[in-house]
Amino acid sequence: MWRGFAKFFNKYPKQKKIAQKLLEYGLKIENNKIYCEEIEIPDTKIARAFCVDRRIIKSTIETIMKNRELSNVFSNLCPTCHLKNVASKMHWSVIEIIPTDPSLPGIISNVAKIVAEEKISIRQAIVEDFELSEEPRLRIIIEEKFPPQLIQKIKDAQGIKAVLIY
Repeated sequence: MWRGFAKFFNKYPKQKKIAQKLLEYGLKIENNKIYCEEIEIPDTKIARAFCVDRRIIKSTIETIMKNRELSNVFSNLCPTCHLKNVASKMHWSVIEIIPTDPSLPGIISNVAKIVAEEKISIRQAIVEDFELSEEPRLRIIIEEKFPPQLIQKIKDAQGIKAVLIY
């Protein structure tokens, strides 16, 4: 997906960086403004967060709004709550999977099957897009302490390079 969009920003590397971050965070563009759901985020705040001049934010929005394909996507984005940072406070566990090849089909289903066979419910599963992330990972949050006997089973599943538990 991102590779298809990146071509619109080839002449503008700073705009490309901003557009990629907007996509990554699920920040939408509506009425020439950036939003996190209904919350408007000022251009100056976005510019400061990504270390660019606010004019780069404006020009990125203009580039996106001029293109129907980009506009259709960026006007419909929404952020996702990620439970990985609160899991330990809830006495849950996070299973972090590093794939051998993130585009390989079946990684999520293989891990989910292993977890389900232990009668463990998955609270959340989030995968980083392999076109947006340098080291995409699958993170699965379960509502209990991780059973150590599952580590080897998950490591042995097809497409798994490493497993981290926290």
